Amino acid sequence: MNDDLRVFYAWVRRSREVLLGYCASLPPEIYTQERLDFAFGSIRNLHVHVADCYLWWLGSVGMGRPETVLKGADFPNVATVRLAFEGVDRLVEEALSSFDRLNEVYVWTHPRKSWKANLSQRWLLLHPITHEFHHKGQMVALGRMLGHPVPGSYDTDLVNPEPAPGQSFN
Repeated sequence: MNDDLRVFYAWVRRSREVLLGYCASLPPEIYTQERLDFAFGSIRNLHVHVADCYLWWLGSVGMGRPETVLKGADFPNVATVRLAFEGVDRLVEEALSSFDRLNEVYVWTHPRKSWKANLSQRWLLLHPITHEFHHKGQMVALGRMLGHPVPGSYDTDLVNPEPAPGQSFN
């Protein structure tokens, strides 16, 4: 079940790996450098926020798990952020294996803020992905602002079925 979404998520993971490769090529102090005038303050914090978004929407909202909050300061480098995304990948696979009413819309009420939203399991899967791509642009922009633009031949935001020739930092 959900094979089309599994294929698409594999593309997302490949795209994420390109960005993680770029981040691993940065000096560690650039990856974690705090800029209070920029969203979430650092490239690392943006990355952690993205992982946290998957955990909230799929784990807490979609599967009823207790909320966990990831904090950038708990992830000192790209290797630890990769570990967070390994957990995200397991969670996405679990959701893909268990979600069986993808298009059934229901009303969800935020547990602390009391606002309501119409959701579906498909939305719970796709929202963190679109959110991730939104923040990828911010990470790349911040890297450029800090003097480390992404090399011209690397696309960090494409979800191609296969990596482009030479699209690897390894």
